[in-house]
Amino acid sequence: MRQSQVTRQVAEDALEWVSAHREQFALGEDALAADGQVNRSWKPLGELAQVCATVSRHTEPPDPLHACAADLMAFVWQQTGRGELFVRLQRLEPFATYPLEVYAAMAAAGLRHPRYEAAIATVARTRGWRLTEQEPTRRLGVLNAEAHSGIRGSDTMPQALRRTWLAGLPEPWTFEASSGYSLTHVVFHLTDWGRAGPGGVPPDLADYLADWLPPWLDTCLDAGMWDLGCELLAVAASLPLLPERDVLQDAWARIAAVQHPSGAVPEQGGGTDHDIGPDFFTHYHPTLMAAFAATLTTGRLDDGARAGTHHRPGGQGVLG
Repeated sequence: MRQSQVTRQVAEDALEWVSAHREQFALGEDALAADGQVNRSWKPLGELAQVCATVSRHTEPPDPLHACAADLMAFVWQQTGRGELFVRLQRLEPFATYPLEVYAAMAAAGLRHPRYEAAIATVARTRGWRLTEQEPTRRLGVLNAEAHSGIRGSDTMPQALRRTWLAGLPEPWTFEASSGYSLTHVVFHLTDWGRAGPGGVPPDLADYLADWLPPWLDTCLDAGMWDLGCELLAVAASLPLLPERDVLQDAWARIAAVQHPSGAVPEQGGGTDHDIGPDFFTHYHPTLMAAFAATLTTGRLDDGARAGTHHRPGGQGVLG
């Protein structure tokens, strides 16, 4: 089976599982509660929206993947009351950034709520909003969300980028899980979750990742860190030049091997117990990341096959 067929199958199976479990992404009655669990309500819904927006962008309308992603995005939009819940959240938590970050994923797919955008734009003009202290990677995400939501562009993106772990080009042996998730999200924000293409990654960061992402990926997969492994594969598919062919073949073969027959991908571990049904909260994120990374990879492989593009210079792998 060709590499693009393997990754395509991973994407199809993963999105099928997500679609079958859509009701578990639904917002509960506590979605607007002051003590509501955002990480179990708005966060999964926002992540679903981000992935579906990217899958829709990289597939054509007749494609079943496109239809599935569009259907899921319609479900997400319906869960927010077609954007009305963002207005209510804005009133309850005017300086919280997570509603804007979730909304921006939907705005990227063309789903907009003018009244919410007007309200958040007013808050974004305050010193309190601009001076909120945030981790650099989170700051990149907020700036990207502002751009999608019609808020006037900021010139602080380069400043926020240069404060991240990745932009410091750190010693590669200092890589660990926390820095791994940080670097993947830096690339996601720079490339608008793969929707803007690899041009957003500065050359020095692209060169650094071209050298060190393959061994980091191999280390994560050896350790059974499938969630982070899928995020690194999404980064690999977002760089100007793909890793060499053997790296991608091995990585995707390992992801496919641990994917549950239902399509779910485990967060970590052996992933071989197919008799126990996947738990939603330990499987939804790596499954979304598998669909996300596989869609980006399939698109790059198909584009490269048509153009006869090399993965990396120096004969390190040519698309077949």
